[in-house]
Amino acid sequence: MHRFLVPSQQKSALREETGPSKKLRKYDPEYLKLGFTCSGSEAAPLPQCVVCKEVLANDSMRPCKLRRHIETKHTNLVNKPVEFFERKRDDLQSQKTIIQSFGTVNIKATEASYRVALHIAKAGKPHNIGETLLLPAARDMCSVMLGEAAAAKLDVIPMSDNTIQRRISDMACDVKEQVLDCVRESPFHAIQLDESTDVAHCAQLMVYVRFIKDLSVQEDFFFCVPLPARTTADELFKALNNFYESNCLDWGRCCGICTDGARAMTGRHSGLVKQVQAVAPAAVWKHCIIHRQALATKRMPQELRAVLDEAVKIVNLIKSRALNARLFSILCNEMGANFQQLLLHSEVRWLSRGKVLTRLCDLREEVLLFLTEINSPLAKHLADMNWLAMLAYLSDIFDRINSLNTSLQGKECHVFSAHDQVSGFRKKLDLWCARVERGSVEMFPTLEDVAEKTGLPLNSVQPVITAHLNGLREQFGEYFGEDAMGNQWVRNPFAFPATPSDGLSLQEEEALVDLSSNVDLKQRLAEMTITRFWLSGTARVQHSEFGRQREKEGISFFPPPLFRRREPLFMGSSLSPHKDMTGQCVHLEAQPGEICLCKRV
Repeated sequence: MHRFLVPSQQKSALREETGPSKKLRKYDPEYLKLGFTCSGSEAAPLPQCVVCKEVLANDSMRPCKLRRHIETKHTNLVNKPVEFFERKRDDLQSQKTIIQSFGTVNIKATEASYRVALHIAKAGKPHNIGETLLLPAARDMCSVMLGEAAAAKLDVIPMSDNTIQRRISDMACDVKEQVLDCVRESPFHAIQLDESTDVAHCAQLMVYVRFIKDLSVQEDFFFCVPLPARTTADELFKALNNFYESNCLDWGRCCGICTDGARAMTGRHSGLVKQVQAVAPAAVWKHCIIHRQALATKRMPQELRAVLDEAVKIVNLIKSRALNARLFSILCNEMGANFQQLLLHSEVRWLSRGKVLTRLCDLREEVLLFLTEINSPLAKHLADMNWLAMLAYLSDIFDRINSLNTSLQGKECHVFSAHDQVSGFRKKLDLWCARVERGSVEMFPTLEDVAEKTGLPLNSVQPVITAHLNGLREQFGEYFGEDAMGNQWVRNPFAFPATPSDGLSLQEEEALVDLSSNVDLKQRLAEMTITRFWLSGTARVQHSEFGRQREKEGISFFPPPLFRRREPLFMGSSLSPHKDMTGQCVHLEAQPGEICLCKRV
């Protein structure tokens, strides 16, 4: 915050001090007899006349030049005693004190303006809320708690609409420069990007960057640029390359790129990844793990698909009509339900399906009563025990999938832990499938509750559930492979030896053997994270060539390139994707009277 508050004169003085060093003259108290006092800083003192207030250069701090000034401009004061100049000096100091007090108030007011602008930007509120709401409210609070004198001091804080906009732009530019400086200083960096279309049908290219700073791998929002026309691989690379060139970034330091599996991204001959690797040969492409997990859970048997589509219709019937939404809220309140409204589904939010179906199952009795009162043909589905059991199963399985999705995210999640989570989920699918075949559904609490209350035999839904679990297991095997992940020695070189599939050279394997035999390094690994272990000088100093190579790979290994659906860090940005990574048309949020759910889920 203080970098925005340095006055221009101090900035120029700082530039002068940091310029080429030269010999500076020092102030002598005897110069006061000539009518001059000391101004400026101690490092660069400047003579100032106490009569006319003129400030001379440091080179003029010589008795002959100071005497010439008073003899030529103040002839009548040449023979004045030193007491006269002391009074003039004291008057000058008092004037400076008064001016500095006003300057201090202005600096504090500017800082307060920046702080308010930061809060407005984080809250996403209109810029004019500062002068129309925040400043009057703060003035009223100060007048009540501290008095009118304290409230009057708030009037000097600049809070206009344009001022807040400039403050936010200044901070956004500063954040961008900080990220660019970190990327330039990092020995290697990796990017992750996606093209998405917002609600205004404008294509946006969003890019995240991962870099090394302070012996850790950090991730930040890189940039977002609109794509005016087509979203082909050439246009995507052009926008990406223009940003690199305009900000003096080195493609040679880019060691990784993460995208989805779209053709424009991964085309064999002219895809974006291929063009990036042409200018950054060291860049290794990785398919987003979370995106693969989302794709692996899309397919389901036709019976479950029909149940999901009918559940979508029920939710739309209530949520997309204002009157129905109000009446349903009143009904839930009268029946003492835990919730008052249903939730809308949006495919661009991958956790949406589980939450929507869970809420529908929680309010199934209220929904059935409401649909019966309005004579909706959809009420027959909630009265069907088989349909209700499959809905409960979908609620439970999607809740499990959502838990897997969230476990693949986080700062401390690296590619090995992500694959461990996926591997554990695949083993659970085998376990669940075996238990369902034996007639047990205790791992699906909602389905178990529905079966107990309705007395429904599980034989009626057992084939559908088994088919879905087997399909999930096959899909995860297709997207993640059946073989174990290689390079396990990266997570712990003392526990996992290198294998031929890791592709290490003889020199690297020998260095790995030396490293794994070092007891001191083994103790240090137990005291720090694997990210810090490989990026610090612990392993790199003792095994320099091997350590430098692992440092380069660390950008990709720690943590994995994952897409996270989150808001950009730059203030003033408002991106809301309108289609998901597979190109399916979806809506971010439903409007009253709008049926927003796509058929494909």
